[in-house]
Amino acid sequence: MTLALDRSEPRRFSMPAALLSRAGVNGALVLATAYTFMPLLWLLMSATKDIDDLFGTNGFAPGNSFQLWANLKHLLTASDGIYLRWLGNTLLYAVGGAAVAAFLCVLAGYAFDKLAVPYKEKLFGFVLLGVLVPATATALPLYLLAAKIGLVNTFWGAFLPGLVFPFGVYLARVFSASYVPGEVLEAVRVDGASEWRAFWSVALPMLRPGFVTIFLFQLTHIWNSFFLPLVMLSDQRLYPVNLGLFTWNAAAFDQGHPENYLLAITGSLIAVIPLLIAFLLLQRHWKAGMTAGAVK
Repeated sequence: MTLALDRSEPRRFSMPAALLSRAGVNGALVLATAYTFMPLLWLLMSATKDIDDLFGTNGFAPGNSFQLWANLKHLLTASDGIYLRWLGNTLLYAVGGAAVAAFLCVLAGYAFDKLAVPYKEKLFGFVLLGVLVPATATALPLYLLAAKIGLVNTFWGAFLPGLVFPFGVYLARVFSASYVPGEVLEAVRVDGASEWRAFWSVALPMLRPGFVTIFLFQLTHIWNSFFLPLVMLSDQRLYPVNLGLFTWNAAAFDQGHPENYLLAITGSLIAVIPLLIAFLLLQRHWKAGMTAGAVK
């Protein structure tokens, strides 16, 4: 008994099903976009209000009187302009720390990928263990270590922990395997270049997308870091901007200073702008970096 083969054309989706599928995808994208931008819209609208409109009008509508410039002036002059100091501290912690951390990660990832380091796979396994540990779990041990060497309530006590980024080392190794051909390094070594020269002049330019990607990840992480500065710092002049805004919000809630709500809201709006600028300026390198490993 023979079975007849079905030589008919493959079944295709009907037009209504395709439209429903496309509508579902577009609807999910719209919801994700709204989820991302609604907090920013609320911040922008709230920053245009006075204290009465803040609690008496729709959160996603502008105030009856446009108070954005007055709120900005109040923000920049409050407590002798301490907000600008907080913002400057955050730029030092985040931009400086992310740049150094990204370079160290690229250097370590390149070494794990291209150099014959003894026990490097076991060492890399320890690095991956660091990825599994949440940052909040390390805040108290870091505080105790900083207390031993006298770094509590200092700039370095808040800056140095941001230089350690295990996930960045993992990413850097992936980038090195994808972007840096071993044949090019062998040719450079044959020409007499040292390992440092091969990394600095040949590998590092190839790893630029990886450097930018790791930099943006760590920049966002340090910028949003809260618990470590909270336990490490007590001097308001050393606060990052998010910890300073927290103190204003706490003063408004606990000490009966409702005008500090506007300071916290307007300051939060301004604090978002540097991150947006960084992503817009570096998005070309970041997009290229996120596709690392997609092409053999």
